[in-house]
Amino acid sequence: MSRILIIDDEKSIRNTLKEILEYEKYEIELAEDGVKGLEIINSVKVDVVLCDIKMPKMDGIEVLSNIVTNHSDIPVIMISGHGDIETAVVALKKGAFDYIQKPLDLNRILVTIRNALDKSKLVTETKTLRKKVSKAYEIVGDSTEITKVKEMIERIAPTDARILITGENGTGKELVAHQIHEKSNRANGPFIEVNCAAIPSELIESELFGHEKGAFTSAIKQRIGKFEQANGGTLFLDEIGDMSLSAQAKVLRTLQDSKITRVGGEKEILVNVRVIAATNKNLKDEIENHNFREDLYHRLSVILIRVPSLNERIEDISALANHFIEQICNEYGSPKKKISNSAIKELQNIKWTGNIRELHNVIERLIILSQNEIKDTDVVAYAQPIGR
Repeated sequence: MSRILIIDDEKSIRNTLKEILEYEKYEIELAEDGVKGLEIINSVKVDVVLCDIKMPKMDGIEVLSNIVTNHSDIPVIMISGHGDIETAVVALKKGAFDYIQKPLDLNRILVTIRNALDKSKLVTETKTLRKKVSKAYEIVGDSTEITKVKEMIERIAPTDARILITGENGTGKELVAHQIHEKSNRANGPFIEVNCAAIPSELIESELFGHEKGAFTSAIKQRIGKFEQANGGTLFLDEIGDMSLSAQAKVLRTLQDSKITRVGGEKEILVNVRVIAATNKNLKDEIENHNFREDLYHRLSVILIRVPSLNERIEDISALANHFIEQICNEYGSPKKKISNSAIKELQNIKWTGNIRELHNVIERLIILSQNEIKDTDVVAYAQPIGR
């Protein structure tokens, strides 16, 4: 049942609204002034606030400012018998969900409350989803090497500096890119990922910049490219070392001018995008071999982050193994399995060529094939494929 707080110095207004809203199956809290109202908000969960503007001790605009600052997820509906357009504008600018003038219209109140509750529910669901997404891209471990990466993320995330992430396959370069985005000022914007190695060279330009209808044989309609999709957010160019030279030239131009032109089009389109790139290749070697543009490398590598291999951070294997066990058991809907210290030691003795990705697969295999507890004998028997 949703709880609504009514803050009004007129007892008759409070009681009338209470009677009406209780009939609509809402749970009601009453406060005769702003000070009492804030005490209630700090002590119980409130879903919507109806707040008068002209009140003793603390007026409604002060109450609104306090709620917006300290309880921003609670919608506040302002009500007043002294209302005018200027007062309404002030209330809305300060964050009020809506403004209703006395004498109160019953239907307007009920509709506004329903809309406010819908918004509150949506905000809660969005926060829950964001937490789930953040947890999915959590960087696990406290080794010296990974701690340096985490500290770097904290320092550079609030900036708009371009970043080049390097490291072997499976080390978690994508996790680093997601963490930078989540901690940046662009966190509410889109995070668009492009795997440059997975797109044929003849299609990469269309994928990045979009195309106009009829630009080529199969272009039966206009397509918006990844740069436009990422506008206001972050574009993650994974495996950029595999991008064709012609596409590299266009990316370079876009980074210089913050403009793109769709394939087959003539119009220049402004884009506001933070670019994060990643590669498992040595781009300096690629430059020497004329496979990568040196000027693009310097544009992308304002900040360089190298993600260590799992073999460089074996002390994190215990935390990673337990993290994956919890994650995988939740996905399977089964109780969390235990893993013995001796099993962890066996995992630490393995040479991990596939890094974190390989460890995840091994843990999943051990969960499936072991009994209630993962033991060192299970690791010896199942961790490494035959013939390795």
